[in-house]
Amino acid sequence: MSDISLEQAQAAVSAALEKSQAIGTKMNIAIVDAGANLKAFAREDGAWRGSIDIAQKKARTARYFDMNTGDIGNLSQPGGPLYNIEHSNGGLITFPGGVPIKNGDGEVIGAIGVSGSTVEDDHVVAQAGADAV
Repeated sequence: MSDISLEQAQAAVSAALEKSQAIGTKMNIAIVDAGANLKAFAREDGAWRGSIDIAQKKARTARYFDMNTGDIGNLSQPGGPLYNIEHSNGGLITFPGGVPIKNGDGEVIGAIGVSGSTVEDDHVVAQAGADAV
């Protein structure tokens, strides 16, 4: 199993910060490695403190299931096949803002989680970070 390097994690954080600033938000940005352990983190000045935990949980959720957290959210609605999954693994986040990070071979090497604005903005910023790797 490949793992995200510190250099790649920092590149993802930098790209996410750039996107966040471009759209006028203040974000918490978490990068986890292939084992879902925190690798890099940034909290923009003025970003919500409550979003620190959310960003980290979004990143872990995206890595645990190797899919965007918004996609998991669609599956976890009442009557859905993953209903109540957010109560597993010590708490998951099942709304947009978590994105797996893949290497050039398409292998998942980590994930990014972003929180601090609307879920649409969170996803856009997370995707910018993931795309930088």
